[in-house]
Amino acid sequence: MILSFHRLVGLALICCITHGMAASAQAPGFPNKPVRLIVPWPPGGSTDVTMRVLAQATSKYLGQPIIIENRPGAGGTLGVIALQSAAPDGYTLTQVPLGVFRLPHTSAVSYDPLKDIAYIIGISGYTFGTVVPAGSPFKSMQDFAAYARANPGKLDYGSTGISTAPHLMMEEWALQQGLEFHHIPYKGSSDQMLALLSGQLMAGADATGFGPHVDGGKLRLLATWGEHRTKRWPQVPTMKELYGIVSNSPYGIGAPRGTDPAVVKLLHDAFKKGMEDPDHLAIMDKYDQELLYMSSEDYAKFARETLEKERKLLEKLGLTKK
Repeated sequence: MILSFHRLVGLALICCITHGMAASAQAPGFPNKPVRLIVPWPPGGSTDVTMRVLAQATSKYLGQPIIIENRPGAGGTLGVIALQSAAPDGYTLTQVPLGVFRLPHTSAVSYDPLKDIAYIIGISGYTFGTVVPAGSPFKSMQDFAAYARANPGKLDYGSTGISTAPHLMMEEWALQQGLEFHHIPYKGSSDQMLALLSGQLMAGADATGFGPHVDGGKLRLLATWGEHRTKRWPQVPTMKELYGIVSNSPYGIGAPRGTDPAVVKLLHDAFKKGMEDPDHLAIMDKYDQELLYMSSEDYAKFARETLEKERKLLEKLGLTKK
């Protein structure tokens, strides 16, 4: 069948428009300037260091610098709060710590973790552990539990603060085992380690800032809280092995809601290469962290499930807002 000239022109025009729309969706001119990545923690900490290495590695694949901006405070939620006033253009991102899903259940917040974040990619989590002074009579978590059971409320342990992951993981275990501890919150890891090393504290729960003290023989590591035993301390059992509990506080990268899906995909692909870059893998190994990759879709699903999981746990522990 022979098509008329006008119909041929019309079909050609439609094809050009369609091709242009597809090209626009796949390559929206992003990025053409540096990207800002908010780290909601102080400079110099393990998260700040690892995120800086990730940003530098990812910059190679994104084609633009990724500039770190530290915004500590408010339980690690200031990055997500900043997304609310940022343009959804892919140039403002934030690390999304687990506390973002916890805080809405314990206090009034200005953000909705399910509506205000475009989830880009899941990156990693932390290696937590329970430690005691080297001279402690506790040689295992079973010893720890036996003492707590025989002396309700007399076994004191420290964490990096109320409702932080180390605090909640210890209280979850206590609830499971019917134990009662005396919790002492500290401002940070260094304060808690000082208290442990000076004998003021019977036990501590923290990320692997305790590593040098364990390796130096000043602290004893009773258990780690990840899915698997660590490369650094393969002889130390996990709480999953002992009690079926895992706590690794996964984190990733988020953008403002309404960010173009094509931009989200470009960012995802660049960060995926960045997190697998040798420089990032090396810093992960230094801090005893594993990659916990989640695609954009999986990370959004994780957000929904984690918000509900945190609510249930906090309700069990009696820590939800009144």
